[in-house]
Amino acid sequence: MQKSDDRSRSGDVLVRRRRKGIYILPNLFTLAALFGGFYAVVMAMDGRFDMAAVGVFCAMVLDSLDGRVARMTNTQSAFGEQMDSLSDMVSFGAAPALIAYEWSLRGLGRWGWIAAFVYCACAALRLARFNVNTGVVDKRYFQGLPSPAAAALVAGYIWLMTELGVKPGDDLWLSWNQVTWITFAFTLYAGLTMVTNVPFYSFKDIQMKKSVPFAAIVLIALAIAIVNIHPPTVLFSVFVLYGLSGYAVYAWRKAKGQHSSVISISTDEPDERGLHK
Repeated sequence: MQKSDDRSRSGDVLVRRRRKGIYILPNLFTLAALFGGFYAVVMAMDGRFDMAAVGVFCAMVLDSLDGRVARMTNTQSAFGEQMDSLSDMVSFGAAPALIAYEWSLRGLGRWGWIAAFVYCACAALRLARFNVNTGVVDKRYFQGLPSPAAAALVAGYIWLMTELGVKPGDDLWLSWNQVTWITFAFTLYAGLTMVTNVPFYSFKDIQMKKSVPFAAIVLIALAIAIVNIHPPTVLFSVFVLYGLSGYAVYAWRKAKGQHSSVISISTDEPDERGLHK
């Protein structure tokens, strides 16, 4: 009789576990970020590259919120982590590569789609490495350029050029051939920087729950006002500086004789211990 009761209780526990669903709040942000990436792809196919870039930036904002919402509401889950990675691959891997290719890289023929593929492949490798090395990376830094920032570099450049009226066939201060090769360079730079070991500040040590001085709110309001002066120029400039900041930190650490890697010991596969010196 006791064994029968035990089996009944274990069966009830199993049923309860099977009925356990997913947390809706953080995954809504992730789905919204995924929609931003999908929207960017659709807009690029329609030739509306300014709106495509806006979709990527919206996805970036939403992606930065889903993890914080999950931590603040204590709704972290393995499902959410996997969903976030898949969303990032679409929004910050496939979408920027397609936007760049449709906007100008198509004109380079084979070299154009090679550059787009290199970016897309590096985004996938960067996300896979991030998932593997989560437990051994210094939380204050990213190992390589984060994929949202890489997407902002590519999409921001295209957005700025679109706002300046640079279009195929126009005889402007910057020829279309030059613009195409600059796009090629930006795409490769963003893609390859994602898979380097260069440390980029993560801003994860900023505590959102702590009180801040009144001046901090004033500075935030000032930053919003500055962005609204001309969003393409300001946002692109910010991410260019961020895209170079990692190399500055790397050079500074090397000059000081400090350990330049954000990983102290890596025991995960593949073994990368010899690559972080």
